[in-house]
Amino acid sequence: MKHILSLSTLYPNAANPRFGTFVARSLEGLARRDDWQVTVVNPIGLPPVIFGRYRALADLEPLAIEEGIPVHRPRFTLIPKVGARRNAANIAKAILPVVEAIHAEHPIDLLDAQFFFPDGPAAAIVAKAMGIPLSIKARGSDITYWGHQDFALEQMREAAEEATGLLAVSAALKREMIALGLPAEDAVVHYTGLDRDRFRPLDHTQLRSQVSQELGFDLPDNVPMLACVGALTGRKGQDHAIAALPAIEGARLVLVGKGEDEAKCRAIARETGVADRVHFTGSIDHDLLPLILSAADVMVLPTENEGLANAWVEALACGTPVVTTDVGGARELIVNETAGRLLSERTPEAVAEAVNAVLNAPPNPQDVAALVEHFSWESHAEQLADYSMGVAGFA
Repeated sequence: MKHILSLSTLYPNAANPRFGTFVARSLEGLARRDDWQVTVVNPIGLPPVIFGRYRALADLEPLAIEEGIPVHRPRFTLIPKVGARRNAANIAKAILPVVEAIHAEHPIDLLDAQFFFPDGPAAAIVAKAMGIPLSIKARGSDITYWGHQDFALEQMREAAEEATGLLAVSAALKREMIALGLPAEDAVVHYTGLDRDRFRPLDHTQLRSQVSQELGFDLPDNVPMLACVGALTGRKGQDHAIAALPAIEGARLVLVGKGEDEAKCRAIARETGVADRVHFTGSIDHDLLPLILSAADVMVLPTENEGLANAWVEALACGTPVVTTDVGGARELIVNETAGRLLSERTPEAVAEAVNAVLNAPPNPQDVAALVEHFSWESHAEQLADYSMGVAGFA
């Protein structure tokens, strides 16, 4: 078996079990194969003085076996909000001894960075020091946000030059990488995976009632139900979805996720007069998400930027059309009106117009789900394994 060591600052842990689950599912799929052994290094950033949410992170075990994968969690010094320029260097310094020890026990054939920043530059420092082939993956905000910060872009360009291979989660993101001057012409587009057993159209008469009982909300069968899946941040656009509700007759909006903008979203709901029609779930068990998506008439996500959102794929797989912004890889999924609508602009008015268009001509859920039938974690892992063999020099 070949050995891949994956560096990911975004990975689930006991303090944040829903943090980066898509990275975990990707690597677990690869680990289930018989050609690659997977090890994860998930650096934990802690400030010099531990406070607030950092206390739970400080208590994490430095090594755990999760779904059969060894997950190492070395600590690095993090200066919240102002220390981003030094994060990659601090991560590299903290993880190098760990990676060297792992390599001594079982030689590493490929070092894999799961995000372009800060993971990519950190992994590049380690790969160069140890003479190991390097792959870096672009996922979204690492390009759309950090790629427009001069200091980060400089580090990302240097890392890309060091890399043997690059991945992007959508063709649109690959084009943006090239536009930023990253040497991405030969980057491989590697779409996300999907748990096909979990995310599929669920069609039974008590579905809406079951969701109501699970969440403790009143979700009547005779009104439209909208779901919005994503962290409660300004970038995801929940405020636009809430403000659109007065123009979508009777609709209930279920916001799945938590984040720093929850208070702002609740205030907008009150000010708009729809507080009784907006439901906040916080973080939920992943088994509940397919129920919510299948029960919804529309999944709405007026996001500011994405690579290719897992929430888009999961909603479509549940037979639920998507209304989202024309950003990132959205056009690679929302290919026709069966899949949903792309917003003409990122405003409450545009959200209401698009949602009403879907509600007035609802597609067949099976037809919606068929649009993403080629997505699975098994095919995702197969593509990743083949790519990794080539980047590591075995193909």
